[in-house]
Amino acid sequence: MRIAVEGCCHGELDKIYAALAHLERVEHVKVDLLICCGDFQAVRNVDDLECMSVPDKYKELGTFHRYYSGETKAPVPTLFIGGNHEASNYLWELYYGGFVAPDVYYLGHSGVVKFGDLRIGGLSGIFKGNDYRKGHYERPPYTHGGEVKSAYHVRQFDVEKLKSVAEPLDVFLSHDWPRGISRYGDQAELIRKKKFLADELRDNSLGSPPAEELLHALKPRYWFSAHLHVKFAAMVRHGDERCTRFLALDKCLPRRDFMQVIDLPDKSAAGGFTLDREWLSVLRANHARHSVTRQPASAPNSAPSSIAEHRTWVDRNVRDEALKPPEFVKTIEPHDAANERRRPGQGTAPRGVERNPQTVRLMEMLALDFKLDLDPGGGGLRGGNGGGGANNFQNNFQNNFRAPPPPTHQGQGGDWTGEGGGIQRYPIPREGPFTLVPRQARGAPPPPPPPRKADDNEINLDDL
Repeated sequence: MRIAVEGCCHGELDKIYAALAHLERVEHVKVDLLICCGDFQAVRNVDDLECMSVPDKYKELGTFHRYYSGETKAPVPTLFIGGNHEASNYLWELYYGGFVAPDVYYLGHSGVVKFGDLRIGGLSGIFKGNDYRKGHYERPPYTHGGEVKSAYHVRQFDVEKLKSVAEPLDVFLSHDWPRGISRYGDQAELIRKKKFLADELRDNSLGSPPAEELLHALKPRYWFSAHLHVKFAAMVRHGDERCTRFLALDKCLPRRDFMQVIDLPDKSAAGGFTLDREWLSVLRANHARHSVTRQPASAPNSAPSSIAEHRTWVDRNVRDEALKPPEFVKTIEPHDAANERRRPGQGTAPRGVERNPQTVRLMEMLALDFKLDLDPGGGGLRGGNGGGGANNFQNNFQNNFRAPPPPTHQGQGGDWTGEGGGIQRYPIPREGPFTLVPRQARGAPPPPPPPRKADDNEINLDDL
């Protein structure tokens, strides 16, 4: 299998697919799956733009609506997670995941899915401590108390579900970076590229603590992120002979490192997208505690015995043919360029939640009740935080979170941690983007940046 990974999409699907076509034409490679790491912007019309946290002057329809309407078809199966610039109303319809357009699959607020025999997990949104413990209380039109922003903040409930995943993951996706990941790569070069991040990088406050916890709990083979609009690679060795290759990528702009193609010779794309039995079991085990008010979810139900009980139910009641995700269905009318007179920023946000047939079918298959359009007022939608001191949670989380010790590099000879041979490159693909450099001593001045090298694989969007 060969996958292409892209950073922030920002609605530029046409250009991203054009870049893929260029790669296929020049490199003579065929990509089986495109993965986008957030800020996808699945905007169907000008009304959806009112549910996205972007100033009016920056609101643009982009090109997604043509894929949603069927005017254009995705040339390659596409998978994405949500970021902090999304049409939250549409992604809430597909909270558990589903197709936002034919062959374009949203992984959900958190989720695990298979593409062929490649197992992919992901977490949408970004971390904000004040909202982390709250339930999913936000509803369209997101006009009260900053809901248009809090709707894309990661929730503890979604992280806990992912923490209960026991079977190995090949790939994991997050929009913001796991906290501390820069220490496993060339941090000095990252600071040279993004000087305004220097203080946060050096005091280890940059990134998502829940994502850091998931990184060391799940130990996927690959972890891909975006958000900071810079290419950065790292190698995380977990101490049990497993390692995670981390790669963050830029947004889709000319002369920017926004895409990487990776070969997975041990994987096959046969069968396309399928639902994951373990994840279906996790959904069933935790559905009753899913809070759709401001109140936090109840205590986790992730004990192995509980998951095993629901896995037995899934294996007994969900046939293999039912693991094919429900087909895409339009729930609102797409942008009509011939008749629409309103400009971006002049739309009207929807005032209710559409019951997406894909979500309805999934709930019916798992014998679960539909929660996404319940009235959140019982949990104090317009009142206090109801979250047991959530406003102080960010500081408490940062102070109390038990992170693993910083990486040490004591290998010798041909070991990938060796310091004597300079930077070791990994063939993922060709020479690969993943490198490891010695960690500088605390308080020492950063080393001089390495000389910049021309990138023969750079794609110039202006030439496409």
